[in-house]
Amino acid sequence: MVLWKLDSGLLMEIVDKMGEPKPHKNTVATILTILIEKEFVRVEKLGRIHRYHAVVTKEEYSKASLTGLAKGYFDGSFSNVVSFLVDEKKLSIQDLELLLKQLKKK
Repeated sequence: MVLWKLDSGLLMEIVDKMGEPKPHKNTVATILTILIEKEFVRVEKLGRIHRYHAVVTKEEYSKASLTGLAKGYFDGSFSNVVSFLVDEKKLSIQDLELLLKQLKKK
């Protein structure tokens, strides 16, 4: 998300840095509200304006999001996630071989 690149930003600054097609500002505001509720982002109120700050690193956010996705849609199984991506042709055999090499290095 753009907020981690900016470190902090006003709603329209965040929207302006997003790729095309840009989402409506209300959509971005809703997502930011959800991230605040989940304590990934905090808001600084400057009168009527709000500045949003990332509270966790992008890596921590990504980990939590991916774990939530696996729990919510794949019975908590990351192998089911990988299998789904292969079935949907979003992950190739070459990608899997690369992942296997990376795992063997660890």
